Parts: sequence; structure tokens; C-alpha cells
Amino acid sequence: MNRQRLLALLEGVRDGTLSPEDAIAQLRSLPFQDLGHSKVDLHREVRTGAPEVVFGQNKTPAQILEIVSALEQAGQQVLVTRISADAAAALQAGFPKGAYHETARVFRLEAADAPPPQGLVGIVSAGTSDIPVAEEAALTAESLGARVQRIFDVGVAGIHRLLAYTTDLQRANALVVVAGMEGALPSVVAGLVDIPVIAVPTSVGYGAHLGGLAPLLAMLNSCGSGVSVVNIDNGFGAGYTAALINRLVCADRPTDTNGPIRCPSQ
Repeated sequence: MNRQRLLALLEGVRDGTLSPEDAIAQLRSLPFQDLGHSKVDLHREVRTGAPEVVFGQNKTPAQILEIVSALEQAGQQVLVTRISADAAAALQAGFPKGAYHETARVFRLEAADAPPPQGLVGIVSAGTSDIPVAEEAALTAESLGARVQRIFDVGVAGIHRLLAYTTDLQRANALVVVAGMEGALPSVVAGLVDIPVIAVPTSVGYGAHLGGLAPLLAMLNSCGSGVSVVNIDNGFGAGYTAALINRLVCADRPTDTNGPIRCPSQ
């Protein structure tokens, strides 16, 4: 249940095209549906503007199928992150309209009434090895209604690659910058733009990299203003936050004609 569906339901009761009993039947599973192993929050989109996202790690394929079925029957957008190959195969068989993105380990099933994407979120990766985390961020932002531009493999080892995209970076409403190794890229990007930069350290790197701790600390100590940092490999959290920023900008400036037009639906 999202805000648009709930509003249509209430208007139907008001106009007499829907009986109160039928409305109750549609609302009976709110605010959540208890599946025993999981309590699926079907009211979250009404409260927060985004449906519940399923964290697939350590859940069985059967559990994930039940959760996704509950969300799909309620007309929700479905996003499942960190899923195993077995769970992905089960989801593809059970929901053929959905799409499994192997690199990011993400499954998406769009709602039938999903609005067109708006605004622009940039997803930047330092290296090709960082793409799985960057793709998780990109798919998350897209599922929350953002238009996304991917700019991959533009790390500081060849800074000219990044500078070639300066104009693209400056057009976005928010940027997610994903980097392993020494984690320097977010600071560089922040010095080129006037928008929020969400830094994501990855577990990509050699020994003293410490599984992502080195870039995490580097990003927390960034000299670039406007850099916020999420946890190691947390592409989902970064993409979600960027999409919320994008939504706020578009709500505030839907018809802005002064300077860059950052909120067209395309």
C-alpha cells in the first residue's frame, strides 16, 4: 500500500464506488502481514515514501519467496538485496516479470503504477572491482524513483578519467562515490561539485587495507566538505540516501528554470 493507492481507496469510499466493507478487505493486512518467520511491513511506503526492502542474506529461498509474494500482492515495488544464487533462481521462476542483477546480487520487481524516474543521482566507482557495490547503490536509487547515471572506473590512479566527467557530476542532485584501496576518490569529487557526496568504502584492497577499514577511516577524515560516509560495502544505504536527497530537490524545485534544471522526468 502506498500513498496513491490509499488515497484512491479513501476517495472510492467517499464517492460510493467502493463499499466500506471492500475497503476493509483491502486494508486487512495493514500495517503488517505476519508470515511467522517475518513480519512484512506493508504500511512503510505510506509512512516513509518507500516500501520495505528485503535483505536477502541468511534468509532461505522459501522465506524470500513468501516475503516477495506478500509485497507483490500488496502492489509494492520489490527490491531484494544480497541474495544467493539459489534464491535468485527461485525468484526468477516465481516472478518472471522481475529482474535479477547478478553483479549487485539484487532482484527488482517494479510496481505496475511506478512513476517515471526523476532528477539525477550519479553513481561513481573508483575501479571496476568496486562495481558490485556501486551497482547495488544504483539499483537502489532507481527503485526509489531516481534517474541514475553510472560513471565507473574513474579512480585517482588516472585522475584525467574523472575530470572528463566533471560536467556530468555537477548536473546531479546527489553523488554516491564508491572506492576501495586508500579511499581517496570522494574527497576529490567533493572538490568539484556543490552537491552532497555520499562515500562508500569497499572491502577491495590489499593487506593493510584491512577489509575496508583503511578507506572507511580515510573517508571519515576527508578534507572535502559535504562528504558523508556509510559503512563498508553499504551500497544500499548510500543509494537510498541519495534517492531521498534527489526526491527532496525535485519536490522543492519541480519547475526550476534558474540554472541547471535538475528535476525533469526523463
